Formats: sequence, C-alpha cells, structure tokens
Amino acid sequence: MTDEAGFRRATKDDVRTLSELERDANLVALAHVFPAAEHPFPLAAVAARWAQTVADAAVTVEVVEGDQGLVGYVAHDDLLLRHLAVHPSAWGQGLGRRLVERAVARMLPGPRLWCLAENHRARSLYEHLGWRATGVERPAVWPPHPTEIELSLP
Repeated sequence: MTDEAGFRRATKDDVRTLSELERDANLVALAHVFPAAEHPFPLAAVAARWAQTVADAAVTVEVVEGDQGLVGYVAHDDLLLRHLAVHPSAWGQGLGRRLVERAVARMLPGPRLWCLAENHRARSLYEHLGWRATGVERPAVWPPHPTEIELSLP
C-alpha cells in the first residue's frame, strides 16, 4: 500500500529491485571509489543483505516508485539510518531529503549513520540536513574497503 506521499513498505518481493537500485546509484555516485573493472558490483551479496534487512522486524524499509520502477529507498531502525539511495534519474528533485527526513521522524533522538568518506554527494546531503561527523571511522565491508565515517544528527 502506497501512502499519500508515494511511500510504501518494502516486501520480500522488492529484494531484487532494491539491489538493482543500489547498483545503479553506486555505479554512478561511487565509480571513483569502486571502479567497476576492478571491483564489480556484488549483486548477489547485496541481494542477500537486502533479504535479511527486509525480513528484520526491527528495520523499516520504505520505497518510492516512479514510472520505471523504484526510484528511492530508505532503511532504518530506531537509531541507525542503514541505507539510502535515489536512482540517478531522480537526482536533484528533493527525494533524498524526503527519504532522510521521513526516516529521522520515526527514529529516536540522536540518530546515526555510516557513509563512505568519498561519497561526496551523500555527505553533502547529510551535512546540509545537519548531520555531523563523530570522528569515528571504519573500513567498508566491500573491497577495496574504503573508509566509512560515522555521522550523527544532534
């Protein structure tokens, strides 16, 4: 069921399209971090992660559909904004902001997220919305294991 703002809860039937949307966004936004020739997008592993995420009762996954399928998603629990993506065809339309704001409105005070240090587009959005780096870093799961930084919303 889609609400008046165009959002709906993801289901297990969305796992493939969630994975494909993540791939499509990453191939454009993160090509400088994960060159496709050296680090092909791990579609099967990402799909397995999405299957677990969608099945996790503690996680809310919401999607927005466009004319050609999913154009955005956000996944969060009470404290952690876990995943956010907007299809490149929908960039610059305010959807990323809407997804973040919708998630934060449902989270407890002091939410956190992890973002690749070199994900300039995402960092710009988060920082514009008031998120700040905590100074905590870790290596990303996927090779070549670039640095992720933790952000919090005061």
